[in-house]
Amino acid sequence: MFNDKRFHQYSLSSVPKDILSGIIVGVIAIPLGMAFAIASGVKPEYGIYTTIVAGILISLFGGSKYQIGGPTGAFIPILFGIVMTYGYENLLIAGFMAGVMLLLMGIFKLGSLIKYIPRPVTIGFTTGIAVVIFTGQIDSFLGLAGMKKHEEFILNLREIVVHLDSINLLSILTAAICLLTIIFTPRMAPRVPGPLIGLVLSSIIATVFYPSEVATIGSAYGQISSSLPQLHIPNVSFEMIITLLQPAFVIAMLGGIESLLSAVVADGMTNSRHNSNKELIGQGIANMVTPLFGGIPATGAIARTATNIKNGAVSPLSGIIHGVFVLLVLIFLAPYASYIPLASMAPILMVVAWNMSERKVFAHILKTKSADTLVLLVTFLLTVFVNLTTAVEVGLLMSLILFVKRMSDTVITAKALPNFMHKYGKVEPHMVSDTHDCPQISIFNIEGPLFFGAAQSFEKSIMSTINYHPKILLLRMSRVPFMDTTGEANLASIVSHFSKNGIVIISGINEQPKSVLLKTGLYDVIGHDHFYEHTGDAIQFALDHLDKNKCLGCKHFAFRECGNLSATEAVELKRKLSATY
Repeated sequence: MFNDKRFHQYSLSSVPKDILSGIIVGVIAIPLGMAFAIASGVKPEYGIYTTIVAGILISLFGGSKYQIGGPTGAFIPILFGIVMTYGYENLLIAGFMAGVMLLLMGIFKLGSLIKYIPRPVTIGFTTGIAVVIFTGQIDSFLGLAGMKKHEEFILNLREIVVHLDSINLLSILTAAICLLTIIFTPRMAPRVPGPLIGLVLSSIIATVFYPSEVATIGSAYGQISSSLPQLHIPNVSFEMIITLLQPAFVIAMLGGIESLLSAVVADGMTNSRHNSNKELIGQGIANMVTPLFGGIPATGAIARTATNIKNGAVSPLSGIIHGVFVLLVLIFLAPYASYIPLASMAPILMVVAWNMSERKVFAHILKTKSADTLVLLVTFLLTVFVNLTTAVEVGLLMSLILFVKRMSDTVITAKALPNFMHKYGKVEPHMVSDTHDCPQISIFNIEGPLFFGAAQSFEKSIMSTINYHPKILLLRMSRVPFMDTTGEANLASIVSHFSKNGIVIISGINEQPKSVLLKTGLYDVIGHDHFYEHTGDAIQFALDHLDKNKCLGCKHFAFRECGNLSATEAVELKRKLSATY
């Protein structure tokens, strides 16, 4: 383990720092693990198992020095939906499959691809998840009785409204004590974990002053066992694997996004660099092993990772210690967890939802009133009212379409002529007008990527601009950074059209477009001697091949003299040119 680069320059003096930070993070992770499990529709101990197994494995095999892994709030809507639809056993299978996917993503070095997911999509679904988590705890906060959980957001809200007459004031009091403790503890004692203090304080008050008056973990889920989780291999069938492919993929994608975002946050706080592919491998191994011990899917936890750093963590050893500490607590203190009121768990998740809501970034994107605003709102609303899978799919599709539209709008195809008022005869679009043009040579400035979204408009622009057949078509492509096969096909169509009666020459072509033309053979069709590095050389070639007998009095490539004609002469010349060509 200590050959790991993450332990570079590690010394014995660093061990106490890792032990302290690991214990503090472990203290915070215990209530969060149980709360996330309960909100996901499974027993609280499964969250503890996840914290232990995944927490240790992610630190052992991941790519970040400071990453703390475990169950997170982002998974709650997905896991709850899977449990409601397929059951807990199949959730374990989906989690294992997601682990395999993450492992393969890391092995095939796909870690860098996740950063290309548009920010409005990630902010949209993150804020949507926060809304779902927050509203999902209202019933526990109010102590509502007879509630039935649904996968659909609207049905859950309806359940709350229908059961408002069963409000338990003691549950509200318990939740309020916990919430106030969580809010004010960091202000008075920044290093003290507010969620744990709130949980313990509110639980003691409820147990001493009004026992059996509020629902507890014990009354709802039974006593938490202090024994270690047993290895369990779920029954897997091919049909079930096919059925769970989509939810497993969603778990893998969200897990990958969350873990790498957390690692990036850690990098920013410590001026370090994580290995994204190794991080995915670590996440994959953890999510393959954790279900075998009854644990739910896990990922990097941003808040716990930040806490780990703030408390002086030096290496992944702190994450390992955090998992071991939780294991010891499970062994020695598990029975006491049965006395924790569900109302005490609700504020913890509500605060988590509030902190993960990205409300400031959400408002900032809204203010732009741009295409990103539309993507943000659609992703957010679909996350809340439909499901995360649909939200991400639609959000990515919209982002792709809008990106293609934006990129196609950046492609400019403009007819141009040399400006002899300029010292070097610069070729400029504004030199072309109804009274100033050349019948034998057409020059086009092309700017922007020639890809499938813009290639057709590029071809149409050139074909529709030319009213007569020039002898030479010069395409200036120094500002074309990229060309795909669709762009190449449209260029081939232009070349085919003009090559029948004239010559196509190209100047300033960049390496990537040139490589495409070489691979498709269009480079040889145009001809090696028709490619020029500089426009000046291309124009000289054009001058040498100009048919002087068809200039009708125009001199010097028809550029200089046409501009000196009177309006009447220009109109007459244009009429003659149109009739001639």
